[in-house]
Amino acid sequence: MKDIKKFFFDTLYLVTGCFITAFSVNYILKPNGLITSGITGLSIVLEKHLHINYTFIYYIATFIILIITGLLMGKREIMKIFFLSILYPTVLLVMQSFQFKFIEDDLLLATIYFSIFYGLGVGMILRKGFSFGGTDTIARILNKKLFPAINVSYIMFVLDGTIIITAAFTFGRNIALYSIISQFIVTRICDYIMFGFATKLYKLEIIASKYEEISNYIMYDLGRGVTFFKIKGAYTNEEKIQLESICSPHETVLIQKLIKEIEPTAFVKVLTVNNVWGRGRRFIDISSDD
Repeated sequence: MKDIKKFFFDTLYLVTGCFITAFSVNYILKPNGLITSGITGLSIVLEKHLHINYTFIYYIATFIILIITGLLMGKREIMKIFFLSILYPTVLLVMQSFQFKFIEDDLLLATIYFSIFYGLGVGMILRKGFSFGGTDTIARILNKKLFPAINVSYIMFVLDGTIIITAAFTFGRNIALYSIISQFIVTRICDYIMFGFATKLYKLEIIASKYEEISNYIMYDLGRGVTFFKIKGAYTNEEKIQLESICSPHETVLIQKLIKEIEPTAFVKVLTVNNVWGRGRRFIDISSDD
């Protein structure tokens, strides 16, 4: 019973994500003549030249990607994109039956509204571990089979960039510029949906002789956990203790002030952390269902 209930809510969640994404494309992007990256953007560009409904082009493109993924990446990767490869273009097609324009005659506002809705929908899908089977899947295939030394995100950037450049020749430079603005906003919204709206956390890696005093302050005054590591400097060949802790921006400033007072020669690395799974303030409980 519990599994059935979870399956129902997960399916409803994914359908909602697809609906929001399709809403942004059908009722904001398309009516205003805007363009986006990914397979959706490529389908809209091809629609202009082939005079075929972009939803059908999307169906064909995702079907081809699905076959290639199965042949080159295996069944596990197929399962991540199979459901949405059918669901999302179906929702796109069904919603086209209803004539509606959320906003028109203002390209900047249309770009902002599209980016918010599109980022929300895509973020919801990605948060559940699913994929639309677009340029991200193509990038992983190219990385595994042809360019293992090149980062997947860089390959994806090149693919999406190529689509936007193609759109510039088809729809004009201004429309391409709006799509670049949209890409930045969509990426940020996706990050918020997947990792939360809370302020980013920082990981502190501190090498100091007064590590005990610093760790006591972090643990008992700030209420944060601390981990010790034994390290050895290559130049001095001297063994030292490095402490590590995850803190909020405000706590990081307080620790900096303490170190400045008691040991200004300490070595401190401050690394941005998107999120942390575990038990603690602003951490995500990995056992929770979301």
